[in-house]
Order: sequence, then structure tokens, then C-alpha cells
Amino acid sequence: MQKIEISSKTIVFTVLFLLLLNFIWAVRELIFSLFIAFIIMSALKPLVTLLEKYKIPRTIGTFIAYVVFLGTFIEILSFIFPPLISETILLFRNFPSILESLIPNVRRMDLSFMTQYIPNITSEVFNFARYIFSNAVFTISTIFFGFYFLVEENPMKNFLTQFFSDEKTNRVVSIFEKVEKRMNAWFWGEAVLMVLVGLLTFLGLNLIGMKYALPLAVLAGLLEVVPNLGPVISAVPAALVGFSQSYMMGIAALALAFIVQQLENNLIVPFVMKKAVGLNPIITLIALVVGGKLAGVLGVLLAIPISLFVETVLVEILATKQVPA
Repeated sequence: MQKIEISSKTIVFTVLFLLLLNFIWAVRELIFSLFIAFIIMSALKPLVTLLEKYKIPRTIGTFIAYVVFLGTFIEILSFIFPPLISETILLFRNFPSILESLIPNVRRMDLSFMTQYIPNITSEVFNFARYIFSNAVFTISTIFFGFYFLVEENPMKNFLTQFFSDEKTNRVVSIFEKVEKRMNAWFWGEAVLMVLVGLLTFLGLNLIGMKYALPLAVLAGLLEVVPNLGPVISAVPAALVGFSQSYMMGIAALALAFIVQQLENNLIVPFVMKKAVGLNPIITLIALVVGGKLAGVLGVLLAIPISLFVETVLVEILATKQVPA
């Protein structure tokens, strides 16, 4: 019988590794904040670099980029939120009657689950939005980190040079530059994709005379951040609302979802996203499930960029090791 010996070094390493995992879990909100700030920095860095070429100081250029970015975001929210909230409330208020019109026997069933589960589904999204905007520490720290990352030119290089040689520092900086480019492509590609899909869905639903076109279109646009599953999930409520009006309207809603999805897969995604997201569908699904289990809605939203981050780092490290000395 073979004897298995565990050295004290292995035990110490295991204990330290478990303590490190526990520490990471304890400060996960800080890590999320830093990662979101990194994405914002990656998205706005080309604009700051462009302003620098016109002799605008980096601090002022960063301030201008932030004002334009946040101002545009707030302006869009102020334009779309009032009608969106009113139509969404009306949709969920009428959803039980929509089901009754589709399934007459549902009248005999206890519809109390509608008041139990549907509010819970939507409350998760609204709770997340409320959390982001009400948690001043999280929001302000994320904005501050992003601003600092932009103002400080090559912050990663300045930090690493204090501990590592120039060769190792340049290697890590090179990897992070490639990660930045991919994060930039993902962020703006996803933003354009969400806007185009939401706009196409809104125009199509209005064209066929569908009720609640705005919330259904916004839902379709927002769910684009969830690859593969998002378009399918967003088509379900649109089809239910359509069939509640008429069978032709339901079929038209399904046809519209199919057309938008085909345009997205064959035209919009290849043109907009290019090679920003090349993850395997299985890896994507696993990332979404794990992200949702670990961090809820925030985990789902960050699952793909975190996967891209990890994939890019691993590919670059393996490529570096394969290069002969």
C-alpha cells in the first residue's frame, strides 16, 4: 500500500490559499468596483488620448470625457424613464388578464403566484439599479477609480516597476494593453448592439400595433447583455402580449423577434462586435450561471467581460511561454 505524505509546506500553502479566497470574497464589492472602473477606463481612454493630441492636458481631457459620458447616460435615462416606468407598471398590472385571455382555464387557478413571483423577478432588477445609485460608496469609489486610472498614465507600469524588473513589468503591461483593447471593443460594441436591437424592436412593435412597445423594446435591448439566452427570453413576454391581442399579433411578434435576431446574428454582431467576444457558447453559459449564483444581477452583467479578461490573460501568458528564449 502506497503511503501518502503531506509536507508542512503543502499544508501552509493550502491554508494561505483558502485565506486568500476568503479575503477575496470579503472584499468582492471592492473588486467589482475596480473592475467596472477598469472597463470605464478602457472605454474612455481612446477619447482622452485623442484630446491629448490636441494639446489638452490629460486631467482636463479626462474630465471632459467623464462629463460627456455621464451626461449622455443621464440624458438618455431622463428621456426614457418616465414613459418606461408608467408603461411597465401598466403591463404588470394587466399581465394576469393577459394570461386569462390566452388560457381561459387559468381563471380556475390560483393567480396568487402572479403577485408573488412576478414582482420578485422585476424587483431584482430594480433593487440592483437602486443599489447602484443609492450605495454612494460603491458609486463614488467606482467613478473615482475610473477617473484615477484615466488621469494616471500607465498606472499599472508605475506600480509594477517598484517590485519587478523592467522585462517582467513590460510583459504584464503588454498583456493589460491587449485586455484594455478588448474591454473597449466589448463595451462600445455591446452599447451599440443594445441600442440597435432595442430601437429595431421598438419600431417593429409599433409597426405591427403592439401594446407596451416601449418596455418590451427596452427589455429586448437590455437582455442583449446576456448572450444567447437574452434574445430568447425577451421574445417570450412580447409573444404573450401579442397573443393576448390576437393570434395574428402573436405570430407577428414571434416573426419580428426572429427577424431582429437574424439581423443581429448575421449583420449587427459581425459588424459591431467583430472579434471582441469570441467565447464558446458553453463557456458563456457557464460564466452567466456562475456569475448569477455568486453575485446576482451584477454577476450576470460582469460575467462576459470577466470571462474575456481571464481568457485574454491566459492566452497571452501561454503564448509568452511558448515563445523560445
